[in-house]
Amino acid sequence: MRRKAFTLIELLVVIAVIAVLMGILMPSLRMAREQARSIVCSSNLKTLVLGYTLYAGDNNGKLVNGHCHVSGFDPKNPYWVMIPPNGESSTVEEKIEYIKQGALWKYVNNEKVYRCPSDIRNRNAAHSQAYRSYAIPGGLNGQGPGSEIEVCKNMSDIKRSSEKFIFLPECDTRGYNRGSWLMGPVVGRWVDAMGIYHRGRSTFFGFADGHAGKRSWQSQGLVDWCFTAIDYPGSFAFYRNVPAGDVDEAADWNWAVEGYACKSLTGPIFRP
Repeated sequence: MRRKAFTLIELLVVIAVIAVLMGILMPSLRMAREQARSIVCSSNLKTLVLGYTLYAGDNNGKLVNGHCHVSGFDPKNPYWVMIPPNGESSTVEEKIEYIKQGALWKYVNNEKVYRCPSDIRNRNAAHSQAYRSYAIPGGLNGQGPGSEIEVCKNMSDIKRSSEKFIFLPECDTRGYNRGSWLMGPVVGRWVDAMGIYHRGRSTFFGFADGHAGKRSWQSQGLVDWCFTAIDYPGSFAFYRNVPAGDVDEAADWNWAVEGYACKSLTGPIFRP
């Protein structure tokens, strides 16, 4: 007895049903995957903050050097991570190897912790050799910028620890995160782009009291500026002044500047 085969109409109906089910399921699967990545990113930041705190505890409260560069190593104030001599032209493997030579490796000795799983820089060939996602703000024994601030040198210099962030993802246009993450609290200026790697407009931060939290940026202009550092690094303009009258960016600025730790400022905090 011959079995009846599917007709063309029946086959098309089955294909259509599968397509509809995939259309329903895919957004949920993407959301679940991003949720898992967010959990990993949050865990990475908590682990780095713990290592940062343990380093200070072993060094009479002194903060690890929040700067990192290809030269200028000071054994009395070592960088938290090291950068290969070839800088941006170094391979991922070299960059990982030099992370291991940093002062925090003793406390956080898993290279995967230094990278956000949602880091999307490698979608651009200019960032193909980028690896480390996270940076330390300049006010934490790092770069200034300029003469605007006096940096914290000891854990006791960090006040309101639940509000002050120690680690965040950065997107340096050079293909690797060099130096510290900077903003200008007095002049009212963003300097370095944040890594906005979660759901198109969110960034996770690791705070001095050990918790991790997320900021969903309100200003589309600020978000676009940060994404320019990924997609069009040659066109990226460092130093973004907070625009007058932009309520959304004012809210983002006020949140970030309150979290930017430093010992003192040369003037009042800029308030848009």
